Amino acid sequence: MIDIALIRNDPDLVRENIRKKFQEKKLPLVDEAIALDQKKRALQQEGDLLRASRNTLSKQIGQLMREKKTEEAEKVKAQVSANAARLAEIEREEPEVSEQLKKVMMSIPNIISPDTPIGRDDSENVERKRFLEPKVPDFEVPYHLDILEKLDGIDIDSARRTSGQGFYYLTGDVARLHSAILSYARDFMIGKGFTYCIPPFMIRSSVVTGVMSFEEMDGMMYKIEGEDLYLIGTSEHSMIGRFMGQTLDESKLPLTLTSYSPCFRKEKGAHGIEERGIYRIHQFEKQEMIVICKPEDSCMWYERMWNYTVELFVSMGIPVRQLECCSGDLADLKFRSCDVEAWSPRQKKYFEVGSCSNLTDAQARRLGIRYKTEKGSEFAHTLNNTVVAPPRMLIAFLENHLRADGSVEIPEVLWPYMGGTKEISVQ
Repeated sequence: MIDIALIRNDPDLVRENIRKKFQEKKLPLVDEAIALDQKKRALQQEGDLLRASRNTLSKQIGQLMREKKTEEAEKVKAQVSANAARLAEIEREEPEVSEQLKKVMMSIPNIISPDTPIGRDDSENVERKRFLEPKVPDFEVPYHLDILEKLDGIDIDSARRTSGQGFYYLTGDVARLHSAILSYARDFMIGKGFTYCIPPFMIRSSVVTGVMSFEEMDGMMYKIEGEDLYLIGTSEHSMIGRFMGQTLDESKLPLTLTSYSPCFRKEKGAHGIEERGIYRIHQFEKQEMIVICKPEDSCMWYERMWNYTVELFVSMGIPVRQLECCSGDLADLKFRSCDVEAWSPRQKKYFEVGSCSNLTDAQARRLGIRYKTEKGSEFAHTLNNTVVAPPRMLIAFLENHLRADGSVEIPEVLWPYMGGTKEISVQ
C-alpha cells in the first residue's frame, strides 16, 4: 500500500505506474482514492470543529442562564443538540469512508523500481547474469519422475489415493537428500548471520491481507473451514506478520531472519508438461530469508539476498542465472523482484527455483510495522527471498548430478548431511 500523500501530491506518477504494470482497469482507483481522501479529511475537520465548539457553547449556556437570558440559552441548547446529532452522523460515517479508502488503496499497486524492465508478462523478463557454465551430458537425461522412480525415491500413486493430484511421497535416500538440502540451506544462512526461525504454519486473515494482494490470496491460500485461519503459502507470510502493529527499535535493524516451513498452495490454473510431476504441487517445504530494515538499506539487501541464493546453488554445482522480473510480472506489493533459475540439462533451458523481492514499505503500511526515529517513527521496508525450495531444487539437483548409469552424485557440501553418503544408486 502506497502513501496517500503520494496520490495527493503526484497522482500522475501513480497513474503512470499503473500503466507501466499494464493494469489500466485500475486507473479509476486513483480518482476514487482522491475523492475518498478529501471526504475523510473534510469529515475529520468538521468533527474536530464540532468537538471544539461543544465546550464553548456549554460555557455560553451557563453564562446566559446566569444572566436570566432563558430564551437565548434555549437557542444555544438547540444548537448543541443539532451539533451533537451531526457529530454522531460523522462518527458513524468516518469509519465507513476510511474503510472504503483503505480498500481502494490496497488495490493500487506499489511504485516499481526505475530499474524494472517494462513488459506485460514473464515472457518479457530480462536475464541479467549467469553463474557456472550450463552443460548437457552426452547421454539422455530422463524426465525427473523417471529418475526418481529408478532411485526408488518417490510414490505418486499412493499419494493420489490418500490426498489427490499434486501430492507425493518421498522415500529412502531421496527423502534424505530432500532433508539434507534444507538443513544445509539452514546452516548456510545461519553462517551469513541470519537468525533461524520456525513460524506458525497458519495465519489469520488480517495477516494474509497485509502481506499480499487480494488476487494472490484468491489464487494461493487454503482457508480453514469455520475459522479465521489460512495455511501459509510461504513462511514469509507468517514471519512478516510476526511484527504486525509493532514499532521496532531502530538500533536492532536490520532484522535478518531465515525460516523453515511447509508451504500450501492451490496452484490454480493449467500448466504444461514440464510443470507436471513434482514441479507444481500443493504442498512442499522451503527455507526462506526475510529482512526488515530501514528504507535506505533495502536496495542493498535486495542485491545481497538474491546473491546468497546464487552462492548456495553454485556451492552444490548447479548452474543458475538471475532473471529480472518485468513490470507486468510484478505482484502489486513489489517494488522490484528477480527470479533465480536453475539449468535443466534435459530441457536445455533454465527454470525458476527461487524469487527475491523488495516490497519497500508496502507490507509495513498494511501491517503497521514501524521503527523509532529521533523525530518519531517511520515505516520499515520488508524483503523476502527463497533460499531453497524442494522439490524444484530436487529436479535441478538430480538432472545436474545424474550419471550415465542412473546414479546421482552427492556434492561434498552435502556429505555431512547425508551421513557420509556420496551417491544415490539405482535400486
